[in-house]
Amino acid sequence: MRLRALLDTDALGLRLLGGEDELDRTVRGVMTTDLRDPSRYLSGGELVLTGLAWRRDPADSESFVRLVAGAGVAALAAGEAELGAVPDDLITACARHRLPLFAVHESVAFATITEHVVRQVSGERAGDLAAVVDRHRRMMTSGPAGGGPDVVLDLLGSDLDLRAWVLSPAGRLIAGSKVSGPAPAPDVCAALAAEHLTASRTGRRGPHRVAVGGTTYSLFPVRGNGRTAAAQGGSRDVRETLLSDWLLAVEADAGDWPAERLDLLQGVTQLIAVERDRRDTARTVRRRLAQEVLELVQTGAAPAEIAARLRVAAPVLLPGLGAAPHWQVVVARVDWAGGEIEGGPVAQALLEEILVDPLLAGPEHSDRIAVAQTGDEAIALVPLPAVSSEHDGSETGILAEELLTAVRDPLSAGLDDDGRLTIGVSAAVHSAEGLRGALEEARHARRVAAARPGRVCAAGHQELASHVLLLPFVPDDVRRAFTARLLDPLRDYDRRHRAELIPTLEAFLECDGSWTRCATRLHLHVNTLRYRVGRIEQLTGRDLSRLEDKLDFFLALRMS
Repeated sequence: MRLRALLDTDALGLRLLGGEDELDRTVRGVMTTDLRDPSRYLSGGELVLTGLAWRRDPADSESFVRLVAGAGVAALAAGEAELGAVPDDLITACARHRLPLFAVHESVAFATITEHVVRQVSGERAGDLAAVVDRHRRMMTSGPAGGGPDVVLDLLGSDLDLRAWVLSPAGRLIAGSKVSGPAPAPDVCAALAAEHLTASRTGRRGPHRVAVGGTTYSLFPVRGNGRTAAAQGGSRDVRETLLSDWLLAVEADAGDWPAERLDLLQGVTQLIAVERDRRDTARTVRRRLAQEVLELVQTGAAPAEIAARLRVAAPVLLPGLGAAPHWQVVVARVDWAGGEIEGGPVAQALLEEILVDPLLAGPEHSDRIAVAQTGDEAIALVPLPAVSSEHDGSETGILAEELLTAVRDPLSAGLDDDGRLTIGVSAAVHSAEGLRGALEEARHARRVAAARPGRVCAAGHQELASHVLLLPFVPDDVRRAFTARLLDPLRDYDRRHRAELIPTLEAFLECDGSWTRCATRLHLHVNTLRYRVGRIEQLTGRDLSRLEDKLDFFLALRMS
């Protein structure tokens, strides 16, 4: 704002005492001080408000004015409450240093002037920043020359003092302001993503205001432009894009923001959406490569043909690797209640996010993930650096449960009570000949995961032991009947007598039928343990000394 604008507002009670030729100076801030030397706290362009408590004799005025004028302030406003009038020596000193001087009537509080200046300056900065955002958006629409969302997030931090970050739906940091300090911890980012997905599932419009770790955040959805433009024209189910859209997290409470600032942040989300759409377009090549390899594998193509296609894919997926990698296959499926929402595209977008280390910031890390889609499944070819011939046999690559540790909570919030994500992971294979087996292994591991309770489940090749291998193929009604016949009598007895027969049975099987080890684990006398096992056998008609009956109990407990 300009200095002369201060004189146009009667409520401020300002009277110009000198500096008429300098009223076109720009005010960039305001500071109240009675220090004899406030220069170290000034950055230039401020309106300095002072009650003159620093003035003990006329000579002090020259020293004070010289210091603040040297700091580049826009003007000085002196209160009349302390001395009844602004002293002549201060007027003279300001004229000598060409510093505009205002008198503040004793009835006007400095807080009133401060609030007015801050509001005006903030509004003008927001307008300037909006113009920058609009220009930046146009640049990015025509190509990547705009520099990505980090540039505008830096402007939010420097011009509006807003700390903001772009997060994936799983809570991974995509972009952040370099001028705002460190980003929130990974667990905070995951919690913010979960809050955003929960609010979005309820249909509430953004921004969503949440408190995480004692800090208030405002969460703005970042919805794709080209990716969802057609859907936005008609009926659109939020589940189609919920688990692939980014979000903008701002460390502030937007509840009392003026409409202009909210509009500005909406403009920022549109800019980020342009970047997201550009990333999706760039990902098309990797998706096509994965699709071609997958079709060759599924149609039984010769290993030499598959190997040739993999040699083409490897430099795109792992630039600079310099050697043919090993591969893992990961299969994912998203199922929505009712079946009217296609799960394949959602699973594809999720795998491209989940397979990136959650501690890696930036969108570019997902550029090495190739995910194909077939029907309701998404299938990822994950390249691994070739393992040395001296490898000791320990696990390498992706482990199923570790894959979901950081993303289970936010994704569960997005799936809510009508969606499920199940994932299967194969072992690493060293050649094209092994890919077909790896694909079937990953698919079966996913079926094992689907047999478990929970919204987000994964299983790996390590879990495909013989007894577990059969469970996903058992119909649900057969499972229920089998487990009820064996375990319901024990549950009923435990409910009536608090006998703990089910925990005893579990411990007995885990100890391989060893009376001594089981009694020690349960802190029981061996005779007490024998009594409980006898009661289990009496209630079920089974004999726990027989291998067949032990196996039946084991499977019933696993399926229950």
